[in-house]
Amino acid sequence: MYSQLHRCNRTHHSFFTAHAVAVPTLITLERRAVAMKRQKFIPSIESCAKRQKLEPCCTSLPMLLKEAGLAQSQLVCRGYSRGPASSPSTSGRTSVAAPIAQASESKEGLWMIVGLGNPGSNYERTRHNVGFMVIDELARTESIDCRKLEKSAAVGRGEIGGRQVLLVKPVTFMNNSGESVSALARFYKVPPSRILVVSDDLDQPTASIKLKQRGGHGGHNGLRSIIERMSNSQDFPRLKIGIGRPAGELPVASYVLQDFNKKEREVIDVAVAQSADIVRSVLVLGLEKALSGVRA
Repeated sequence: MYSQLHRCNRTHHSFFTAHAVAVPTLITLERRAVAMKRQKFIPSIESCAKRQKLEPCCTSLPMLLKEAGLAQSQLVCRGYSRGPASSPSTSGRTSVAAPIAQASESKEGLWMIVGLGNPGSNYERTRHNVGFMVIDELARTESIDCRKLEKSAAVGRGEIGGRQVLLVKPVTFMNNSGESVSALARFYKVPPSRILVVSDDLDQPTASIKLKQRGGHGGHNGLRSIIERMSNSQDFPRLKIGIGRPAGELPVASYVLQDFNKKEREVIDVAVAQSADIVRSVLVLGLEKALSGVRA
């Protein structure tokens, strides 16, 4: 394949010069695509061209990128600055290099939206699974398929409010949630500041919602596991949905694994929908505005 690309490069050199392509060779482009394919981000450029019934070296870069679902700003090639545009040695590349640098700086990276809960139908409607409920609501309303299993979590890749997101439901059971969250964060190179964790909270009245920029685990074993697995970092935002505390002598461990009663279910359904809206506000408006109560 690479030898074919070498031949095509020599044959079509004038074509790519005329189109002011800010990539030294198609081999550089293909290597970049192959590297990203290994991370399951995009298909290879060659396969995209085949689907269009075009030769890889005989079509324009924008068409290939559009088919691959890849923005030009994601192609950062050796020898090109990511900062303000400088004066390239080849004047024909100037008009393309500057927009690429600006776009890569303005585009925010992937967000992980993590809902905490326990896997299995036995726990599906329990108080401890309200985090899963919010992820399910987002998946339904945003048409994101969350059936893929990756790093011990059910995940779905998509876009919400113009932001790339990874919806995550760890299937490790609550107390080991940090295993999958930390593994996914490392794999996708997502910093704690872009990991929004949705969980239940005993210390809030049922169906009340609180968005926080950071904090401790507050006795919640799922949050505790995430903090421990992320080198004791507490610098990730979290969205807490109140479930209240048990009345009488009922142990907390039993209470959180009970289904919501009919009265609670009515207000929890509303809280889940509102929580999904808050997640959208964080993505669209930014965490600071969402914290102040502004909604998208």
